[in-house]
Amino acid sequence: MTDLGLKDVPAQVGQHLEAFFNERAAAIETIGEPVAQAVSHLRRFVLGGGKRVRPTYGWAGFVGAGGLHGTEDPEAVLRAVSSLELIQACALVHDDIIDASDTRRGNPTVHRAIEAEHRSEGLLGSAEEYGINAAILLGDLALAWAEDMWRYSGVSQDALARAAEPWVGMRTEVIGGQLLDIMLESLGSESVEMANRVNRFKTAAYTIERPLHLGAALAGAGEPLIRAFRGYGRDIGIAFQLRDDLLGVFGDPAVTGKPAGDDIREGKRTELFATALELLDQANPAAAQELRDGIGNTEDEAELRRLAELIRSSGAEDAVEARIEELTASGLGFLDGAGIDDATVEALTGLAHKATDRRM
Repeated sequence: MTDLGLKDVPAQVGQHLEAFFNERAAAIETIGEPVAQAVSHLRRFVLGGGKRVRPTYGWAGFVGAGGLHGTEDPEAVLRAVSSLELIQACALVHDDIIDASDTRRGNPTVHRAIEAEHRSEGLLGSAEEYGINAAILLGDLALAWAEDMWRYSGVSQDALARAAEPWVGMRTEVIGGQLLDIMLESLGSESVEMANRVNRFKTAAYTIERPLHLGAALAGAGEPLIRAFRGYGRDIGIAFQLRDDLLGVFGDPAVTGKPAGDDIREGKRTELFATALELLDQANPAAAQELRDGIGNTEDEAELRRLAELIRSSGAEDAVEARIEELTASGLGFLDGAGIDDATVEALTGLAHKATDRRM
């Protein structure tokens, strides 16, 4: 089976997540109906969308490390890696609050959906504050539940011990990367190197690198294989984020589910932005200053289009496309000579191109 069963992973992850929410329903209802109503928003968000990239990579790491020939229960491993979707939910719910985003996957963000519900039911207090406060707590709950789902998945204690380092490291990295992201915005950073650090820790680590590491560790993989998986995951994960950066400026809202120019509106200090400034400073300083002055400071659609065109005309879009190609090649290079079977190499190559060539 050359795809390692990867095509079936998203549906199976959805089933495990639904079962988990069902298991938690009684405890939530005991706390109170308003809490159950709030948690229904988290449930819809987690079960209603997403490509299940992280669990898919977790499963690929497990199978690629020979896990199906070991002693761990495959269903328990699938439950364990499904918990990565709850970490993803925490990150996205909080990220949407930080960015004041109205939509995600073509639907209202969690805090906006709760705000609208508050307003429609005529509840007391500020609907906006209520939506934000409830969504913060739901993100916290998702992170806590990720730990529960992981720890009580049914994998052995030995496997949990082997995977403890990447599990702990991943959660620190994603939250630290988010902190770095907002701090660079406040500093007005123009550093390509620091933007790359955000890409590494906010996205690459918990999207591809650590899920592969976790799956391989659960299977009992040795250090050489884990190094190869992590090298692949780091480079493909950064390329994944660079593609996201391009979509955040040039993507079609009908495809991405988010407004055009969202990253410019939000003032994101991406590698795309830093590269554009670097190039414009050399070729057109006036345009560079216009871009500096405009990012994060306008809601006007015409001005957002103008700033996007400045980025495109600088050559930064082409430079980032070239960097994506370079990182994809270097990431795949880690699979060469690492003793990885052909089926796993084929599957990871397909996943790499799917992650870096996407349009949403």
